Amino acid sequence: MRPANAVVAVVDDEENIRETVGFALRREGYPVELYAHGLEAWRAFQKKLPGLVIIDILMPEMDGLELCRKLRAISETLPIIFLTSRDDELDRVLGLEIGADDYLCKPFSMRELLARVKVLFRRAALDPKPAAGEAPLRIGDLELDLQRYAVKWRGAAVSLTVTEFMMLHALVRHPGHVKTRKQLHQDGYPHDAYVSDRTIDSHIKRVRRKFEEVDESFDRVETVYGLGYRWKE
Repeated sequence: MRPANAVVAVVDDEENIRETVGFALRREGYPVELYAHGLEAWRAFQKKLPGLVIIDILMPEMDGLELCRKLRAISETLPIIFLTSRDDELDRVLGLEIGADDYLCKPFSMRELLARVKVLFRRAALDPKPAAGEAPLRIGDLELDLQRYAVKWRGAAVSLTVTEFMMLHALVRHPGHVKTRKQLHQDGYPHDAYVSDRTIDSHIKRVRRKFEEVDESFDRVETVYGLGYRWKE
């Protein structure tokens, strides 16, 4: 079931890509908005946010990284997918650290893009009310609401993207146990076989930073060098 706001915004200065992606999305039944650069999109988003955004990184007026920063300042839950060339690994990592949920390298498979859009919408199409009798998961000072994808640490809200939430949940399900990057990859990107270790590291780095913003002494996500990460008991 799609969320009420299933509008997909495509922001790319290459008209051919913009129109081709828009056509494929419309064929799948999604309402689509097309923007030629970041500034044009940002002006529209300030009035109303779409349901999901596909953003090219390299654009005139306002690039994709800056647009992502602005969007994350007003919404941590808006699904964001980056489009990037194969040589832009640094930009991909920066994009994930800023808060993108996913990325695709150009040239990309349209079928793969549509699959990722579907996955992110499925994650977003959650019942805002917890199921009857289903209490949030509490582990010490941590509280995870698995229905709302909401997190609290010592009573303070921590705003995570859906991908970040899924990786955190994977860590805290078994406190003290090491989760390899491959295992975190499977939890955060179940439909993507090509996510790099640096992508996983970027998400974990961002999770840590967000917890530290509400508690500067936070140290529960531990790096186990050569293996992966664990939630300290």
